[in-house]
Amino acid sequence: MKSVSRLKGFGVMNNLVDLLKTHGPQTGKEIIDKTTINIFKLWQTCNQSSNIITKTIGTRYLRLDKHVEGIARLSPSILREFCNYSVISLQEQTETSRLKAEQIHQSIIKISKNKYEIAQHIMEQVIDSQPAPEIIRDKVCFIIAGDVAYEMAHLEARPEFSTGRIVNGSDLDIVIIHKNLSADMVKSLDASVYDKKYNILCNPAYREEIDYIIKDITKVEKQLNFEGFEAMVASKILDEGKYLCGNLALFSDIKKMVMDFGIPEKLAVLKEKASIERENAKRRLLALNDTVINDKEMAQLFYTTSEREEFY
Repeated sequence: MKSVSRLKGFGVMNNLVDLLKTHGPQTGKEIIDKTTINIFKLWQTCNQSSNIITKTIGTRYLRLDKHVEGIARLSPSILREFCNYSVISLQEQTETSRLKAEQIHQSIIKISKNKYEIAQHIMEQVIDSQPAPEIIRDKVCFIIAGDVAYEMAHLEARPEFSTGRIVNGSDLDIVIIHKNLSADMVKSLDASVYDKKYNILCNPAYREEIDYIIKDITKVEKQLNFEGFEAMVASKILDEGKYLCGNLALFSDIKKMVMDFGIPEKLAVLKEKASIERENAKRRLLALNDTVINDKEMAQLFYTTSEREEFY
């Protein structure tokens, strides 16, 4: 199969059509890998032509970000959504595009399930390693959030922030909540989770990144007041989080607290605002004539800093 070496200028559309005719429906990343086209220009072309169909896969969900106005944005970003969660095709390739999109969607669900099972297995090992595992199972609940909870996990290789080691895509966001656990047991639990975090980061069989926090139920209740950025983030994580292991009754109590404090409704308001901002951002970005986004505010609409580093 032939490859398209370059798409530029007024030939972008014609060459993109040739590429899709030759290779069939493609994700944004697959097109980029086959060409030297500017990614922003490619995104604009795909979103401005009536001859090109872009099918989006998966879920857009709320992220809280200090760097954007109103602190609420949608994830994936416009860039990541285009590269990893969009299938681009011609009008006549609708059925082939649908099948490819479904295949990719099922793959994303499988990746998320596998990461969930890895996190569950590791935390079960942590529990079993404690001096009194039965007390941990009775007083502690392990919750997973983030990409995995939304079944939107990916395997794009990226550097872990603190060490620079390459990890396999989405991290494992784990919240560990305890009720009436002694300080010594909390310290032991923390040490065990940290050891596991380092081990699976360095182990070539895993190369997974664990982000975790341990807190008691009293702190959870304070955070659910939704006052201040950190409390809002903590509340959002508890709202989206899924049970991993530990005390299931404690997990149910936490979910009831989330409901009682009206967190889903508060997050829904923020998500609606973020959705409106996403559409406004797309309109502004489509109106740009340059292929390089020099304005910091406009760049933030297209990708986050971490995503920019990851893709470039």
